[in-house]
Amino acid sequence: MQSTTLLQSPPAQSRNTVGFLSFDQVSKSFPTPKGPYPVLENVNLTIEEGEFVCLIGHSGCGKSTLLSLVSGFQQATSGSVTLKGEPIREPGPDRMVVFQNYALLPWRTVFENVYLAVNAVWPKQPEAQKRAIVREHLAMVGLTEAADKRPDQISGGMRQRVSIARALAIRPEVLILDEPFGALDAITKEELQEELLKIWTDHRCTVLMITHDIDEALFLADRLVMMTNGPAAGIGEVMTIPFDRPRDRVQIMEDPQYYELRNHALDFLYNRFAHDDD
Repeated sequence: MQSTTLLQSPPAQSRNTVGFLSFDQVSKSFPTPKGPYPVLENVNLTIEEGEFVCLIGHSGCGKSTLLSLVSGFQQATSGSVTLKGEPIREPGPDRMVVFQNYALLPWRTVFENVYLAVNAVWPKQPEAQKRAIVREHLAMVGLTEAADKRPDQISGGMRQRVSIARALAIRPEVLILDEPFGALDAITKEELQEELLKIWTDHRCTVLMITHDIDEALFLADRLVMMTNGPAAGIGEVMTIPFDRPRDRVQIMEDPQYYELRNHALDFLYNRFAHDDD
């Protein structure tokens, strides 16, 4: 591959670099009857404010565990995860997660699902202001007309729009996306990718996103973090994605460099770190 400057191997030791969001020598193990099971080992990564970073790797490589450490749902066994230099020890409104399964309350309307998050973060704000924030974010994702519908009355793509609106409505500093478009059909998936990029361009919160789709990562991300296989998974390579923003999908896919990057990621996943199903 000619674009070798776009690829970085992870350092063997701590980076000693304080970025906006940092993993420093992070390891995570879970107890089992046979002893500790190492999921992650010596992960070092620094993410800058406003950066869009995708994680890719086979099942069991610790991607979701990394997101749980950022969200504060879990704690590292060793090493540290910091946001603006402060250790992450618990969940907080400065970090919001969007799950693949939407995680909406089925008995609440679209408006109410978003309102509950806004009210939880700003309970003392005037009612009119809280409702205005909800309406603003539903409009942002094109759901104004669906505000009074329940989740079972709208499509999967619309439900994911609700979860994105709910996450963004509390103005998080870090948006954590756990394969948010994985269950959607190809057309809806591309529409929401475009929508997510537009929202991110307007708001520029920091995004950390799991994907199993190389094309999705090359279209969305500033960098692609490729994980090695578990147990004791780590960062194999970090790929810098060079395409200018705003991005045009057709223009990117006509760029020869796109296929160099895509083929390199495919080689990493399916040759160098092929998943052992035995």
